[in-house]
Amino acid sequence: MKLFIQIPCLNEEATLPLVLATIPTDIPGIDDIQLMIIDDGCTDNTVAVARSLGVQHVVHHAKPMGLARAFRDGVDYALKHGADIVVNTDGDNQYPSEAIGELVQPIVRHEADIVVGDRQTAKISEFSGFKKAMQHFGSWVVNKAAGTHIPDAASGFRAYSKRSLIQLNIVTEFSYCMETIIQAGNKRIAIASYAITTNPKTRESRLFSNIFEHMAKSGGAIIRSFLMFKSNVIFKWAALIFGVLGLVPIIRFLVFSFQGDGSGHVQSMLLGVALLMIASVCIALQIISEVQRIQRRLVEDELERTKEIQYSAPYQAIWASQDEWGAFMDSPEGGAGNADRTDRTSRTASAASAAQPDSTISAA
Repeated sequence: MKLFIQIPCLNEEATLPLVLATIPTDIPGIDDIQLMIIDDGCTDNTVAVARSLGVQHVVHHAKPMGLARAFRDGVDYALKHGADIVVNTDGDNQYPSEAIGELVQPIVRHEADIVVGDRQTAKISEFSGFKKAMQHFGSWVVNKAAGTHIPDAASGFRAYSKRSLIQLNIVTEFSYCMETIIQAGNKRIAIASYAITTNPKTRESRLFSNIFEHMAKSGGAIIRSFLMFKSNVIFKWAALIFGVLGLVPIIRFLVFSFQGDGSGHVQSMLLGVALLMIASVCIALQIISEVQRIQRRLVEDELERTKEIQYSAPYQAIWASQDEWGAFMDSPEGGAGNADRTDRTSRTASAASAAQPDSTISAA
């Protein structure tokens, strides 16, 4: 099995050596370990430091694209180059690199497809009581939305199998952590947790300026992911609630009408009709959301098949000729790559020749 360890980096020249120093070079069940950084618009010497420390692969962003995009592009590169397992860790040395060997074992043993490192946030002395409470609450919300039991949903120290990465689709721009758990839970992907201890803090987070910004962005990501899978549930309950509320004043009006006093309670009838109309709209929206949910499943199923082809062994031979900037290099023998280029050039020349007016006719 081939393992890719990817490290998203934004100016991490000082801490990257700490991350790489304890990464295991031999892991039971793993035949090949590849190191990769995602250069998310670094302006320091992160890339040079990475190369000097033996990192074999670099994915470049011309400017910072954010953690979710860095993760997605790193996964794409790893799968194109034959990864069976992808481990994601941070460049600030928050997570213990030496634990990677144990982190991947549930996947190696085929017991899980995703393993999340549990930082045991209640024991982190650097976290305030409020932050610990919010971390716990956030994980509880994610688990409720996903139907999972992951103690630390915000942890970025994770291992993914190739199968799970083909099934997951990252659409958020902030952080993939919450979204992937909710998707995994709703797609019945086996997910497990592994307890770890974190390293001392080296710098402030660059994802957010304060915990309230983090809560707002994480909350938005959770809501979007939940709506992707269960928007029909929201409309179902809304229709039920408004329907019941609408029946109450209508029944009240009917009771008074049977008692001969209906003329003074028309407002109850109007309120009830309005609430029932809202319930009817919710029912219509529920039907639409259910149809869209089925359509999304069909689209994702087709996307999975496309990914399976894109990341298969024959295509890996093509991606192997791609350099770190995304351009395709000539093959060493000057064979297929040059032949294809020559063929395209020949076709272009032929087309251009055909488009030119005949010189003899023009002269005449």
